[in-house]
Amino acid sequence: MDDQSHAMDFTGRAVLVTGGTRGLGAAIARAFLASGADVMVCGRSTPAALPSTGGREAAFQAADLRDPVAAADVVAATAERFGRLDVLVNNAGGSPDADAATVSPRFIEKVVALNLLAPFYTAQAANLVMREQPGGGSVINIGSVSARTPQPGTAAYSAAKAGLLGLTRALALEWAPQVRVNHITAGLIRTENAAALYGEDGGDAVAGVVPMGRLAEPDDVARACLWLACDLSSYVNGADLAVHGGGEVPARYTAACRPGSP
Repeated sequence: MDDQSHAMDFTGRAVLVTGGTRGLGAAIARAFLASGADVMVCGRSTPAALPSTGGREAAFQAADLRDPVAAADVVAATAERFGRLDVLVNNAGGSPDADAATVSPRFIEKVVALNLLAPFYTAQAANLVMREQPGGGSVINIGSVSARTPQPGTAAYSAAKAGLLGLTRALALEWAPQVRVNHITAGLIRTENAAALYGEDGGDAVAGVVPMGRLAEPDDVARACLWLACDLSSYVNGADLAVHGGGEVPARYTAACRPGSP
């Protein structure tokens, strides 16, 4: 059996993390930096500080990936700076809640563009680079449990994330074996925005419905990205890796177990 001890050493490899300047994206960028990779992050505005660890810092390029030209440009800039592109992590996404009955067409278009079209545009550009280089490459799409279990106020977001999962499987069929394309279904994650998303307790109350008893830390998802990008998963393609702590305990069970329930 081949020696796997250095499977997660990304020295000499180049990684692009979209939305990599804060939150989950920054954690993913730091994980790849710590593993030796050269990392480019992008966002719509220049951050006060870039992801860094162990004296190594990510490079940055401003980009609105909803524009296919901008998506192609940031991929080209990454390949030019580092001489190659081995891993693309499509992390940029998100949406505020909105009432599906009254939400504007413009809002819907923007949400779908950010969460589905932008990853498609960026992956297209990355594939053109990866398929021509020795070793090919890996695309990892960061999805959401909303793709399978939508919550009220997330119709456009949930539809876009469901589309991202379908896109992952389609690209995996078309681009193998040179380029692998995989998906992570992320659950509730404790980031700096946790209070705004889950309440003032930062998600402590919400954690009670997760079988693992806690929200995910950003590093939980980051480590999953490392595995999907490394040689240990070289035969994993078109997969959906659930990083959600087991999902959520069904509401009917929670209600039945309350004190005083019949």
